[in-house]
Amino acid sequence: MNFPRCLPVQLRIGRLLLLAVIGGMFCLDQASLAQAEDTTVRFGEHIFPILRKSCFECHGAEEQEGGLRLDERNALFDSGSVVAGKPDESELLRRVMLPKGHSEIMPAVGDPLAPKEVAIVRAWIEQGANWPEDFTPPPHWAYVKPTRPATPTVTDPAWIRSPIDAFVLRRLEQEGLAPSPIASPEKRIRRVYFDLIGLPPTPEEVNAFVADPSDQHYAQIVDQLLTQPQFGERWARPWLDLARYADSHGFQRDDFRDIWPYRDWVIRAMNDDMPFDQFTIEQIAGDLLPDATESQRIATGFHRCAPTNCEAGSLPEETRAEQIIDRVNTTGAVWLGTTLECCQCHDHKYDPFSARDYYQLLAFFNSTEREADLTDPKTPSSIQFQGPSMSLANPERAAKHDALTKQRAAIDEKQQARRKELNASLVEWIADSQDMDAKTTPKAVKAAAKKPADKWTKKEKTTLLDFYAKQDQPSQKLQKQLNQFDKQLKETEPDTTLVMIELKEPRPTHIYLRGDYKSKGDRVEPGTPQRLHAMPQGPPNRLTLANWLISPENPLVARVVVNRWWAQLFGQGLVTTEEDFGIKGEPPTHPELLDWLAVEFMDNGWSRKKLLREIVLSSTYQQSSRITPQLQQIDDQNKLLARGPRFRMSAEMVRDNALATSGLLSEQQFGPPIRPYQPPGIWTKVGGQRYKYEVSPGSEKHRRGIYVVLKRGSPYPSFLNFDGTARLACTVERSRTNTPLQALTLLNDPVYVEAAKSLATRIREQQSDAPLDDQLTYAFQLCTARQPNEVELATIKQLYESQFQAERADDDSLNLEDAKEAAWYSVATALLNLHETITKD
Repeated sequence: MNFPRCLPVQLRIGRLLLLAVIGGMFCLDQASLAQAEDTTVRFGEHIFPILRKSCFECHGAEEQEGGLRLDERNALFDSGSVVAGKPDESELLRRVMLPKGHSEIMPAVGDPLAPKEVAIVRAWIEQGANWPEDFTPPPHWAYVKPTRPATPTVTDPAWIRSPIDAFVLRRLEQEGLAPSPIASPEKRIRRVYFDLIGLPPTPEEVNAFVADPSDQHYAQIVDQLLTQPQFGERWARPWLDLARYADSHGFQRDDFRDIWPYRDWVIRAMNDDMPFDQFTIEQIAGDLLPDATESQRIATGFHRCAPTNCEAGSLPEETRAEQIIDRVNTTGAVWLGTTLECCQCHDHKYDPFSARDYYQLLAFFNSTEREADLTDPKTPSSIQFQGPSMSLANPERAAKHDALTKQRAAIDEKQQARRKELNASLVEWIADSQDMDAKTTPKAVKAAAKKPADKWTKKEKTTLLDFYAKQDQPSQKLQKQLNQFDKQLKETEPDTTLVMIELKEPRPTHIYLRGDYKSKGDRVEPGTPQRLHAMPQGPPNRLTLANWLISPENPLVARVVVNRWWAQLFGQGLVTTEEDFGIKGEPPTHPELLDWLAVEFMDNGWSRKKLLREIVLSSTYQQSSRITPQLQQIDDQNKLLARGPRFRMSAEMVRDNALATSGLLSEQQFGPPIRPYQPPGIWTKVGGQRYKYEVSPGSEKHRRGIYVVLKRGSPYPSFLNFDGTARLACTVERSRTNTPLQALTLLNDPVYVEAAKSLATRIREQQSDAPLDDQLTYAFQLCTARQPNEVELATIKQLYESQFQAERADDDSLNLEDAKEAAWYSVATALLNLHETITKD
């Protein structure tokens, strides 16, 4: 990009500043500017990462737009874009200060530099724009193996409950900030309940903690929650987003598949605190382990969750290629925090991964059985889903199935004997039968009956015999019995689940030129990216890949995993771009803390529960979420962790919370998906099998959200309104929005209407002898875990009384109890719709 030279630099800068003042186009953060000016700016630590992230794409070794190159020292200074000691004469600074959308802004693509980054660039230029001649670009931080940093020394050691706090407090002290006070006992216990098991505490549990909010009592609560079976249900949900778990294939046909045993495997693995390295191995390659168990083979459903295209006319090989590509991309996102999909068509533009690296990884997944194929090679529209599936062991059901099979065989033997008798009398029956001329007699039967018996074809004789059997009462009685046995046998068939199965002979793998599976380039063998650690010894299969992923030498996996768990607790990761640890991703806000967590995780046997315990016991986690004007100005996104987390619950948790609060929640675990209320017609579609949506009976429909059926073409609408996904691809981080549809869902969805009614009943039954104020206080505490203040109590009391009076005025015949019930329903609806009720604070 050529810099315009038609105006003097000073005039151009003056024009820019004038426009900025008039239009408010750009305001350099004064705090950032002051901090940058007070800091000695080091090129390697401060400037080079900014250039690499934002500039080298267009002005680097491979491309120099406008003849400008910024990745070489002499090229940058020779261009005149930076004038040492004179920021106002430096064209590069002018360009990065322009507002987004301006025709001359740099970078031209992507987000502008943050005010703090601009301030650093300005300070670097003011300080002489030092670029050491012997400077060697350092490796990107994420590709350097983490080591355990020393725990920093701080001025307020009394605040430290965990080494985590020392890292956080040192950063706050550097910024001239102090941590927030500890949250109230009610807030802390509600927060940790939702974070560890995804359900609210009861008022009794809250009151017990309020009476004794000591660190020891809090630790006891944490330890108890970590052993609850609901732990796995809460933590499986984000993992299933990563695994793109769903109950249907996706695409236009969108038929159902059986893979729910994989979902149950994830829940059980998390409840058992399966070490994450083993958790990885079993999902990537459980089928390749020696003497693989049923459980280990079920775990391979992780990569069988990929969508499958069975649309008429789709090409089996194209579908297979898309699935393998999905598996590579998902593996990169889940374990490496890397956007590997860029390498499908070309070398990665930013990160050190090539297309060859990509297809070497693809080779690990290229030799599994085909999942969809043509049933008739001559018919392009005959593609069908084929599996592969595995039957699950169930001795009790198998014994019942065997017994029914034997009983059916005995009836079938009688049926065949009767058929032989009918066959012997077929000619005589046709001669005497009056049914041959009936209007209901099939044409094929009439035509065959007119022929002499010795002229019947085999098909015609079978047609006549079948028709004879339908008129024969003993045969019909036996057939009815057979039909009943067939129904029972179907009900006792073993459950199945989709699994990975390796071919005996591996398929050859080629680079897809420009990402097109039909354009094959060089052949490649299974291998791992050269830029990362070496691949371990072993056969070139998925098991070796899994061992490579969880190697202690891997610089990415532990960081990526602990960062995602941190984001689940705090609303955002220490690396805010959870899906991208590469050059274009955000650097960690607390790099030493991230490394400490990663090493601690590995050193403690890859234990999820131990790491979560460490975090939730920290002072950092237990802070109040109250935001002050100072924090609003300095750190509105809470990246410095000067306050506790506060954000809306996930879609499933919003529903689970309402059901638990109302007393409706069923704690039944595992098994096939459930079907709660949803609007009629949602599953209507063209093509493929059509399914009738029937609401699950009894308490089944009130089980936790993780068990709700997920049909990719028609996901549960209540969850979609709260940012649930169709899981058509790996989802590292869900969006979090606020829309009117969410309020309408909470007010009108039958699930929440039923929950409000049940909550009203629960309050009246459990507080039947209490005064109204106590009843209202109890109701408020059920929904928020705390007691209302005077204003809040007066408000909901006024709501109750006004609704009670309105009901009585509208219907004079309404008895007292019905009017109370209606008033309580209004109160319950209001409480379940509070922002505080659906927010983890």
